[in-house]
Amino acid sequence: MFRKEMKIESNRLIALDTYEMVLEGDLVQYIKNPGHFIHIQIGEGTAHMLRRPISIADYDKQINQLTIIYKVFGEGTDWLARQLPGGQINVLGPLGNGFDLSGIQGQTVIVIGGGVGVPPLYNLVKQLNSQFNDVTAILGYQSKVSIFYEKEFKDLTQTYIATDDGTYGYDGLVTDVIRELRFSYDHYFSCGPTGMLKAVQHQLSDIDGYISIEERMGCGVGACFACVCQADNDKGYVKICQDGPVFHAKEVTL
Repeated sequence: MFRKEMKIESNRLIALDTYEMVLEGDLVQYIKNPGHFIHIQIGEGTAHMLRRPISIADYDKQINQLTIIYKVFGEGTDWLARQLPGGQINVLGPLGNGFDLSGIQGQTVIVIGGGVGVPPLYNLVKQLNSQFNDVTAILGYQSKVSIFYEKEFKDLTQTYIATDDGTYGYDGLVTDVIRELRFSYDHYFSCGPTGMLKAVQHQLSDIDGYISIEERMGCGVGACFACVCQADNDKGYVKICQDGPVFHAKEVTL
């Protein structure tokens, strides 16, 4: 874990209230797996005491750049959206445990994302492809205007889009698409809202699965106990920021 100033290479609107930001800095060299997140300092002084956790969508160690995708929800992310290329932001990271892909080679895999849970799956698909897996992506959004990275995913793998209101792609939820496709998979990887993850857990309970949990965080390093989840073991609970955000699907109860 490192605390670094990172240069803003770009910061652009890519969907409704959704931005893509590319950051440059040597912190990128310490990313081990897809699924890590960074903790971003918002503004100057003490107006915003808590950092904002944002997952890493992609990274390139050769050019020291990482990409984040974030949705503007409040003052903190609104400040982030107003930052210009050439500026710098203070970043803590890479944090958490990502997707461990050791041993997953030549397998049939499904990745399932919802909303701002889609970004960490992008580099994950890249890594899965590099290990010669047969990957299918199912991505869910609220509406057509909320969709981002459709082309980017389709350039990598077979991709299906679902929208809650039916304005694009499949009309319904990602679990509806899974049910309709009736494909057989060896593993699944999922990130999105808790309700979606719970439904995926239930629907794919007979498949080896991994989930990345979205949660509000305080410190981001496991000290404040603000982001805990019930564990299916003798621990009683796990800290999402420190033990996760990625867990085996049978490791936690949502």
